[in-house]
Amino acid sequence: MRYVAAYCLAALGGGSPSTKDIEKILSSVGVDCDADEAKKVVGELEGKNLEELIAEGMSKLGSMPAGGGGGSGAAAAGGGGAAAAGGGAAEEKEEKAEEPEEESDDDMGFGLFD
Repeated sequence: MRYVAAYCLAALGGGSPSTKDIEKILSSVGVDCDADEAKKVVGELEGKNLEELIAEGMSKLGSMPAGGGGGSGAAAAGGGGAAAAGGGAAEEKEEKAEEPEEESDDDMGFGLFD
């Protein structure tokens, strides 16, 4: 990824970046450059429009599933809204019971600002 990022930085400067450009950028931030990796990136991207490649990649990212629990959180939020509309005080007591208790820092022997 660092080689692609260095290639993009070099491309912003204008022209077609070379392996020496990538090596120069990486060495300026103290990162060792593997000549084979830099050569591979330059070879793959040579002659291609970088802006078009980025746009194509962004469109592919939009179709990728992100995974995780996003759907259940939305369902819980929707259910909570319906319960709040019909419930009242009884619903609030249930919510308070579901919240985990916060642990105290006293037993750890130090505080945040000590």
